[in-house]
Amino acid sequence: QVPLVESGGGLVQAGGSLRLSCAASGVIFRLNDMGWYRQAPGKQRELVATITRDGGTNYADSVKGRFTISRDNPKKAVNLQMDSLKPEDTAVYYCRLNIRPTWAQSSTDYWGQGTQVTVSS
Repeated sequence: QVPLVESGGGLVQAGGSLRLSCAASGVIFRLNDMGWYRQAPGKQRELVATITRDGGTNYADSVKGRFTISRDNPKKAVNLQMDSLKPEDTAVYYCRLNIRPTWAQSSTDYWGQGTQVTVSS
């Protein structure tokens, strides 16, 4: 297993900003694409943003222009800068890193434990 540690969630007023981070611990062989997902109460988990190894990004329409995903390869981390937050952004946010561990012949998706983001109106 490759543990992931998420940080940065919290409570913020509408229009405010938060920055989420997620980092893999330990030594890995390769870090591939990464992404952020969220799940609101009573709803299915949905994609928020993804970033490829080359830095190509993809965003859900609902967050385009407000959220920015980035990666820090030396730190084995992915970040999500969230600006102009809205109450409908309230959810548990999960990171996903596609990693090839040093002991494996192939890559696997690893998920963070989730961090709560609450946006008050």
